[in-house]
Amino acid sequence: MNNSNSTKFWLGNAVLAVALIMLLFMGAIWEAMGGAAMGLWIALVIAGVYLLSGKGGGGPNMPE
Repeated sequence: MNNSNSTKFWLGNAVLAVALIMLLFMGAIWEAMGGAAMGLWIALVIAGVYLLSGKGGGGPNMPE
């Protein structure tokens, strides 16, 4: 596996772990931040899934 892809994979997992922890404490975070808490959570999930999906070059590995 390419080192860059491996780094993106683990970084994506870390971002999604932070999003999970944030979701567990969403009540307290919501009281402190209001609606911005949901926007931040959505942004974290999008960033984590983007990093996990491996976007950023290279075509599909399957032949046509």
